[in-house]
Amino acid sequence: MISQLVRRYLWGMDIAPGAHIAGSALIDRTWPKGVHIAEGCVFAEESVLLTHDMARGVYLDTRVGAGTRVGPRAIIMPGVTIGADCVIEPGAVVTKDMPSRSRAIGNPASINPA
Repeated sequence: MISQLVRRYLWGMDIAPGAHIAGSALIDRTWPKGVHIAEGCVFAEESVLLTHDMARGVYLDTRVGAGTRVGPRAIIMPGVTIGADCVIEPGAVVTKDMPSRSRAIGNPASINPA
């Protein structure tokens, strides 16, 4: 709970109060204003949300829609928009936008209707 308050108020991330982020999840602090996590999202252990890519020198907003579940060790790349009620399977690497109510599986993730 404390870390979520720090993310929102100290670093300026847009994280809904009802989102659950595991203690070992990595929410990118390089571009904290680019983090947008909606109500009811769940980030499992060691999941990653990125907002920057140092190799390309980009800082992009990354959005996760309401009710989305991000599995353990899944990675959401910078600039991706995830729709509402999506499921990102464990270990998936999401490199492109996902429509609402879809499922991401694999590396790179293939997007399938749920």
